[in-house]
Amino acid sequence: GMWRGAAAGLLCLAAAWLLGRGFEPRARLLCAAELRRYRGAPGEPGLYLALLGRVFDVERGRKHYGPGGAYSGLAGRDATRAFASGDFTPAGLVDTVSGLSPAQLLSIHRWLSFYSDNYEPVGKLVGRFYDENGAPTEALREVEAAIEEALKFQAESEQRKQQFPPCNSEWSSTKGTRFWCSRQSRGVHRAWAGVPRKLFSPGWQGSRCVCVRSTGPPWGQPHSQHSDTGDLDDPHLQQYEGCPPLAEQCVLLP
Repeated sequence: GMWRGAAAGLLCLAAAWLLGRGFEPRARLLCAAELRRYRGAPGEPGLYLALLGRVFDVERGRKHYGPGGAYSGLAGRDATRAFASGDFTPAGLVDTVSGLSPAQLLSIHRWLSFYSDNYEPVGKLVGRFYDENGAPTEALREVEAAIEEALKFQAESEQRKQQFPPCNSEWSSTKGTRFWCSRQSRGVHRAWAGVPRKLFSPGWQGSRCVCVRSTGPPWGQPHSQHSDTGDLDDPHLQQYEGCPPLAEQCVLLP
């Protein structure tokens, strides 16, 4: 391990020396020492940053990434974690991605799309995410799988919001709480209003009020013959006590 690391370091220095002499291979493999030379300072060969091991030429964004720019800490290194955490201290400008939340992984995914769409890819950084042949490492495969999972979860919760849009609600100390459903409650526009129910979801504390379709087949089963009660039979739902089962509004007294 140690000998390999030393050999890689020497190769890296040799590559850096060749690049200093104007020798530029296509789709390059860079090592950390080489990438550090691309922070956009006078006399340096350019302005690069890396994200998940992919290196981009961000010269066009010099006012952000160049010396003195708000994001200059990202230049010349792979600071993937900072894109998720917003921590631009030296401790945060690192490429470790362990323990990030699905939302943070989605943030990395959005930034990667942003750089791919707006800046020139240069090559790959040898290290955590690519090996010395430029092949993806186990660490990269793991984070890509986790991003895939987060995207799937996001799509499912979007779908859940279409199926069970949140209720409108208002509270007063004298009248109590009123829940009601309309065709655009809480910004989810649809062809039906629905009736208020409590929804208990795995991973949520307690319940929340949602609007539930009360006619037609259950969600995602357009050809189901078994009932014409919409999603009222969903096992995660519960009626509000003291409310007529099909009322579009429900008042819970104080």
